[in-house]
Amino acid sequence: MSRDCPYHPPAGYGRLAEQGPLSRVRLYDGREVWVVTGHAETRGLLVDPRLSSDRSRPDFPVLVPRMAAARLTALVGMDPPEHDVQRRMLIGSFTVRRVNGLRPSIRRIVDERIDAVLAKSGSGPVDLVQEFALPVPSTVICELLGVPYEDHEFFEEQTRRMLLATGTADQAAAASAALVGYFDQLTEEKLSGSEGRTTKGGLLDELAEDRVRTGELSRADASAIAMFLLVAGHETTANMIGLSILTLLEHPAELARLREDPSLLPGAVEELLRFLSVADELQRVAAADIEVGGVVIREGEGVYLPNAAANRSAEVFPDPDALDVGRDARRHLAFGYGVHQCIGQNLARAEVEIALGQLITRIPTLRLAAAVEELGTKAGGSVQGVRRLPVEW
Repeated sequence: MSRDCPYHPPAGYGRLAEQGPLSRVRLYDGREVWVVTGHAETRGLLVDPRLSSDRSRPDFPVLVPRMAAARLTALVGMDPPEHDVQRRMLIGSFTVRRVNGLRPSIRRIVDERIDAVLAKSGSGPVDLVQEFALPVPSTVICELLGVPYEDHEFFEEQTRRMLLATGTADQAAAASAALVGYFDQLTEEKLSGSEGRTTKGGLLDELAEDRVRTGELSRADASAIAMFLLVAGHETTANMIGLSILTLLEHPAELARLREDPSLLPGAVEELLRFLSVADELQRVAAADIEVGGVVIREGEGVYLPNAAANRSAEVFPDPDALDVGRDARRHLAFGYGVHQCIGQNLARAEVEIALGQLITRIPTLRLAAAVEELGTKAGGSVQGVRRLPVEW
């Protein structure tokens, strides 16, 4: 299901919710799976160990063919205890304390991109997707991983090939292989102490030295983890930043509240995460029978949990289709829930908060330079966002 409006869920989600917290839907290949729209049911299932994330299972549900070919199996595509081992290796790099230490660097990157945007003043509309929303998280994740930003065009293009909803399985497989090969080469450079393009001191260096060299992690697994972190670390946040800017511009009263009271910004980020739910792709398969919401999910049946539906629950969020930057939205499920909750959520929050705060402060007259209908909403089955965001000031 695709969105009619980039910042509202597909209309079909509401129709499914009217049937109850769980419904049956048919996938592209004719397979029937469960879709969960209730907030309580989604939250409960995401912590239920009988629901498997193992994407290597032949009965794992695939929404579009390219998803199986993309091979994004690190962390999100495995179950405990294997999942827990990998998560423990990485969690220290994404704690609140570690991310707070990165805030000055994120602020520098954001301000540099705003400087570049302002330098284009008088030259016509500027596309904030290409000039701001995408390069900010791409630069941040490159610095965190120890990946040369000069390669950003390569990995951004491969990411698009993997995640584009209209892409083919062959395109996704080729892009995945290209990225894994890229990280395998970087890992080799770090292990050999090469003085090549690779930067020093990033998370990939830690994996290479502390895990691969000691034999705790294979080079192939290190490459797969790095690929997942790179793809997830820039694509979702880039769409979140771009769509948040659009949403605030389309809700001027809420934008004015933020300008008048900047202390609202951290809570506003939570509300935008709830309201937008850009990473609306949570799939599982039942490893045993599960009774929930008045139905029984049988072993081997697929389960799809679109968090955009759960995050518009009127039982949890009064007037859920309204944007309210003063709302307490902390119970949102935009990052998932349970053991697979997004490992980079603290980093994403910091990036979105700093990007929005600096942008609305430094360019207070920012305005949209095209109709929302002309921006190109991304199709269902991919990270949600707009393809371009032309602005003036």
